[in-house]
Amino acid sequence: MTVRCRIAPSPTGPLHIGTARTALYNFLFARHEAGTFILRLEDTDVARSTVAYERDILEGLHWLGLRWDEGPEVAGEPARGPHAPYRQMERLPLYRQAVDRLLAEDVAYPCYCTRDELEADRLAQEAAHRAPRYVGRCAHLSAEQRRALEAEGRRPAIRFRIRPGTVVFDDIIRGHVEIDTDALGGDLVIVRSDGTPLYHFTVVVDDAEMAITHVVRGEDHLSNTPKHILLFQALGADVPRFAHLPLILNPDRTKMSKRKSQTAIADYVAQGFVPEAMVNFLALLGWASGTDEEIFSLDELVERFDLSRVHSGGAVFDRERLEWLNGQWIRRLAPGDLAERLAPFLADHLAAREAAGARLVRRPSTEEILPLVPLVQERLPVLGAIGDLVGFLFVDEPPPDAALLVPKRWDAEITLRGLEAARATIDAQGRVSYEADELEHPLRALAAGNGWKPGDLFMAIRVAVTGRPVSPPLFDTLVALGRRRTLERLDAAIASLRERLPTA
Repeated sequence: MTVRCRIAPSPTGPLHIGTARTALYNFLFARHEAGTFILRLEDTDVARSTVAYERDILEGLHWLGLRWDEGPEVAGEPARGPHAPYRQMERLPLYRQAVDRLLAEDVAYPCYCTRDELEADRLAQEAAHRAPRYVGRCAHLSAEQRRALEAEGRRPAIRFRIRPGTVVFDDIIRGHVEIDTDALGGDLVIVRSDGTPLYHFTVVVDDAEMAITHVVRGEDHLSNTPKHILLFQALGADVPRFAHLPLILNPDRTKMSKRKSQTAIADYVAQGFVPEAMVNFLALLGWASGTDEEIFSLDELVERFDLSRVHSGGAVFDRERLEWLNGQWIRRLAPGDLAERLAPFLADHLAAREAAGARLVRRPSTEEILPLVPLVQERLPVLGAIGDLVGFLFVDEPPPDAALLVPKRWDAEITLRGLEAARATIDAQGRVSYEADELEHPLRALAAGNGWKPGDLFMAIRVAVTGRPVSPPLFDTLVALGRRRTLERLDAAIASLRERLPTA
């Protein structure tokens, strides 16, 4: 049997972390088993589905490196695969055919109940402390009764008959499962009164028509599985194997939601997480490799992935672990690759600084960023941090406030003397050789000769020339800034301190 599995997102919101993890597991399983990975867009919620959300989902899956074997027409490229179309709203004739079959076999029927009737039933059940379920008012209407209701102007929904008994299946992750159909809430609406098919019906029709062999999805669908199995059976289709993934949890072990966590993949892209790290992180968010290793490429994950190693318990989303993995993957990138990835983030940072009133010295090219890579590669938690680390090289702005220039163990007077002496030392050394190794020794000697801790002197210099207490290695920073601009910034900082000490 050739494995066929799918991801079927609804374009009613941006690509969610949970959907991305489910897509990844389906992709890894299909690739590991030399099977087929299918993308299907479930867009029957017309009121909330948008082209923008569809684009976000498709771009997110591409960013993660998840290429589908079969899927919809995208950006003018034709649909791929023998089961097109892959958008549900383009598959309505298939659903109509399936509904007609179920109606003809009397395993489905028209339901004329109004919203008021259904609400009254619900309130009565609630008052009697019973679980809500459809009372079956329309389950056995005669043809004459149906005609009379239609004469009143009622447009029927279509309900599927839920048979009594127990639905049994073996879940790949959760093992043997038995669910009494009495807990399913009665006969199931599969088509709205306006003719629009509902999720529980379309997903089964599509999975059956596309010959899906394995349904890998979140555990929040576990209670829906008996309904789907009954529909597969009623349609005379093979029932796929099911694997229900653990929920992704907030650190407080509540279900992950955008109210408490960042859930959209696009937000992580915008912050500068790299796809290699996100794939690595998502794979370990519920799956165990069976080793102590933590760093896996997509190809390595394909080779090792096994659904039987997916945990049944919830997986906690650990932002710190994601950031650690991101740093590990950034350090593995080739310098040229990293420079290309950093370029748009640095450009955005500089544009924001310019919009805030800073004067741009120049807009760096990727070639200009490349020499900076050795200075920042070990320090970047995310690509978006590049602006704070090197933005000062490309922007001229007022000197930092005098208070920021003063190290904790120094006062303004000592800081002024230190910066004046450092300025003279750098100027003198720069006339001979302006290299990081050549600058470090005389500045350390300056600190030692005055009884200063080198860290205090270096912090004052760093803030004076960069405007911030954190930067790439100081001496490399001075070289990258250049002798002239370093001296200019030291002069500006010294002038700022002198204004604070008018008698200096």
